[in-house]
Amino acid sequence: MLKLKHLIATAVLVFAMPVTAQEPVNLDQLLQQLKQGQFAQSQANQEREARFRAQAEQQQQMLRDAIAERDRLEALSARLESEFEENERDLAALEDALTQRMGSLKELFGVLQQVAGDTASTLQNSYVSVEFPGRSEALSNLAQKMGSSAKLATIDEIESVWFALQQEMTESGKVSEFTTTVTLAEGEKVEKPVIRVGTFNMVADGKYLELVPGTDAVAELVRQPAGRYLATIEALERGEENPVRFGLDPTGGSILGLLVQAPGTMERIEQGSTVGYIILALGAIGLLIGLERFMTLTFMGRKVKRQLKQQQPSQDNPLGRVMAVQQKYPQADTETLELKLSEAILREVPKITRNLTFIKIISVVAPLLGLLGTVTGMINTFQAITLFGTGDPKLMAGGISQALVTTVLGLVVAIPMTLLFATLNTRSKNIVHVLQEQASGIIAERSERSH
Repeated sequence: MLKLKHLIATAVLVFAMPVTAQEPVNLDQLLQQLKQGQFAQSQANQEREARFRAQAEQQQQMLRDAIAERDRLEALSARLESEFEENERDLAALEDALTQRMGSLKELFGVLQQVAGDTASTLQNSYVSVEFPGRSEALSNLAQKMGSSAKLATIDEIESVWFALQQEMTESGKVSEFTTTVTLAEGEKVEKPVIRVGTFNMVADGKYLELVPGTDAVAELVRQPAGRYLATIEALERGEENPVRFGLDPTGGSILGLLVQAPGTMERIEQGSTVGYIILALGAIGLLIGLERFMTLTFMGRKVKRQLKQQQPSQDNPLGRVMAVQQKYPQADTETLELKLSEAILREVPKITRNLTFIKIISVVAPLLGLLGTVTGMINTFQAITLFGTGDPKLMAGGISQALVTTVLGLVVAIPMTLLFATLNTRSKNIVHVLQEQASGIIAERSERSH
């Protein structure tokens, strides 16, 4: 193998050598050049062999040194392994002795570790920690130290757990006011006075606050509950009443978080989509027309009653205009006067019953539009079920909300419109009845005079 390497190196050297001699002219010169190359190669090989023999002794010395170092390290490893085994036995004996000496104290410290961990989790989610920060970190460190290194707790550390529990119980029955950093709904952080109601709620500037998870900081709720709950905050901040009515959340914010997620009135209306807006628009138009008719018929009824007490007809009311027909045709016979009075009454009826039919139409169309929205919402729901299945109820909530909201809006519009139409129709009929009654009286009076 070594000779093969030498031959390869020689061939590489021959081919790598620069051509300094002139190219051979004939075969004799070529033979001469080959001899010179073999001589040079042989000389180079001899030099390499000489260097290898010179370094062989040095390599042998290095090998002897490495073997000696290996033997030394193996002896050291055996000695350390023996010491490790002895230390393991000593450590096991010491742990057994510690366990026997601790006795029931070991169970005590185990319970203390569990209580410290549970209390740290409770304090981390407590509003009291905003006023007294850093309590949960100390108990977490104590529980971690006792669990990882099996160290015993000191008297001060045991008392710190007792103090934290007692402080939490004491502060849960207090209403405290202090200043802290509050993150507003816009993201800005400001220092402001806040009021803490036990461990249940925290308020500031008429708004409810929430505890930022994992920290001792508070922030304004982006969505506040209904106004009747916010009104109790103002009473609490003024402190005028004793006791003060306050919307308390005994779960520490869970119920409040669910309460603010409930959609408001405008959000429910928006769930009705286009059909809901059409229903509300019709309801608004019907309400305006109904108010106009109500005021008109009320004033008209008052004028008709006033006309009943007067003999001289007035042109500002329907009854006066009907009674004026008698004076306009004093020489007409009974049949002619009857026809003239009927014509006058028929002329007044459209003014009295104007737009009442439109209100009746709205009262009928509104629930039909609600039914249309219900059908549309259910179609959207079934499409969502077809595409995504029934695994996520939120995908179906939009269609169901539209279906229910439009039905409610249709009924909300139809019921008042029906009552309004009934009221206005009754008033208009009463006025028309008075006109017909007075016209009949006028005809009877003329008939008596004629006979």
